Amino acid sequence: MDRLTARGRSLLRAIWLFLGLGALVLAGFTEKPQEEVGLAFDEPAGRMTVLVGGREALVYNYGDDLDLVHYWPMRSPSGKNMLVRKTEPYPHHRSFWFADTVRPEGGERDVSFYNALYGGTKTEAGEYVPPFRDRIRHRSFRRLDARGGRADIEAQLVWEMDGGRPVLDERRRLVVHSMGEGEYLLDLTWTLTAAYGDVLFTSDDVHYAWPYLRLATAFSGEKGGRITSDTGAAGQEATNMKPALWIDYSNTVEGIPEGMAVFQWPDGREHRWLTREYGTFGPRRPDDRSGKPFTLKKGESITQRVGVLVHKGDVASGRVRERYEKYVKGVSRDEP
Repeated sequence: MDRLTARGRSLLRAIWLFLGLGALVLAGFTEKPQEEVGLAFDEPAGRMTVLVGGREALVYNYGDDLDLVHYWPMRSPSGKNMLVRKTEPYPHHRSFWFADTVRPEGGERDVSFYNALYGGTKTEAGEYVPPFRDRIRHRSFRRLDARGGRADIEAQLVWEMDGGRPVLDERRRLVVHSMGEGEYLLDLTWTLTAAYGDVLFTSDDVHYAWPYLRLATAFSGEKGGRITSDTGAAGQEATNMKPALWIDYSNTVEGIPEGMAVFQWPDGREHRWLTREYGTFGPRRPDDRSGKPFTLKKGESITQRVGVLVHKGDVASGRVRERYEKYVKGVSRDEP
C-alpha cells in the first residue's frame, strides 16, 4: 500500500500516536522510569519524528526529493543533534543510513546507491537536486505503533536505478525503546530481497558500512571524542577493520558527556568495523560477504540487525558493556 487511507492520514497527522501501555519488551533493560514514546508526521515534507518524553529524538526522512531515505537529526539525552546530514568533502553522507553498490542481472554498470546524490541535476550553486538517476525510495509504512515507552515502525522501500527500474526490495523495522532521562535504544533490522532478478553486490572493503553513522563534528574524534570497542581498543587505528561486538563513540560537548554505541546483533559470524576519527563508524557484513563480490539470487534475502544506544556519560559511566549484554539477553519482539 503506497498510500494510507484518509482516516489513517488523519490519525498520522496527530502529534501523538499513543495506544495505551504496552508490555515491556526489553526485560531488565530499562532501569529508570520510562518516558512516553510518540510519533509525529509532516507528510508534505516526508518526515516522521520519534518523540521521547515529548522531545524530538530521531527523524526519519523519506520525502520524494531525496536520493536516500535516512535518519536526521538524532538527539542526545541533553537535546544536542549528534549527526550531520551533509558534509564536505563527502556531501553524499546522510547522517544515519545504509546503502550499497550492486549490479543487477543483465546490468551494464555497477549502481552505487552510496553515491546516488551525484546522479541528480547539478545547479549553478553546486547543489544536486532531483530527479536522481538512482535512489532508495520509501514506498509505504507497514506498521506504526507507539505504546508507553516503545514505538514500532516498519517501512517498505525500493532500491531503484535509471529513474525507476527496481533492483531490490527492502523491509525495514525500527523499534524504539525509552530508557528514561532522555536515553533510548533503537533496535533496527533491515532485509533486502532480490525480487526482480539476481543481484551482484560489489562493494569494496573500504567504502561501506551497514549502517553508516556520521557524527556531528562536535562529537567526533577530531574534537576529542573517543572511539572504544568491546575489546578495549580505542581510536581509529586500533578499531578500523577490526572485529567487534560493539563500538561506542562518546565526547564531552558544552560540558556534558554523552555518546552513542552501535551493537552488532550476534549472528554467529565475525563482523569488522569501519571507524573514522572525523566521525563516521559502523559495522560491516560478516566476513564471507564483506569486501568481496557475492550474488543474491532472485527471491533470496539478506538481513542485518543492530542496536543503537544513545546514552549519557562516556563508555564507562554510560555502562555500554552492561547494556549490550542486557540488549542481547533481554530483547524479544513480536514478529509481524
